[in-house]
Amino acid sequence: MSSSRIFGLMAEFETPDALLDACRHAHQAGYRRVDGYSPFPVHGLADALGFRSNPIPYVVLCGGIVGALAGYGLQYWVSVIEYPVNVGGRPLHSWPSFIPVTFEMTILVAAFSCVLGMFALNGLPEPYHPTFNVERFALASRDRFFMCIESSDDLFDPEQTRDFLKNLNPYDIYEVQP
Repeated sequence: MSSSRIFGLMAEFETPDALLDACRHAHQAGYRRVDGYSPFPVHGLADALGFRSNPIPYVVLCGGIVGALAGYGLQYWVSVIEYPVNVGGRPLHSWPSFIPVTFEMTILVAAFSCVLGMFALNGLPEPYHPTFNVERFALASRDRFFMCIESSDDLFDPEQTRDFLKNLNPYDIYEVQP
């Protein structure tokens, strides 16, 4: 077994609490390239894995600001600069009439940036992942829980990591081939 030829080591657990404890121990031991797989959401798993920041709100905020500026700027450019028509004596820069379009553009661009940012930050679409090479991983969508420590982790050593995983009392440990 050579660490350059495997994606990582995966441990199978029978309960969500065992997975949660294993992820906490792995994070406390210094492993940072760890992922947990479960058939349903497990409360506290993200914290146990060490996920802290979520950049999506900032992506949505930037998208909303860009949308508002684009909507307002387009209306200003058309009404004041490119095609100034004085209708009924109103000023060319009539900002109250610009509010509905500005609001709609804010929502539209923020929503698109949210969806595209989520796809980009999650690495989607990803039709293939090395964990699918583990035959028993199909149970992750039914009734089993898995934790994978990737070989790209700084602390990853095939033998030491396998021993670490054995100490967590998993059902079994598997090599994940790339």
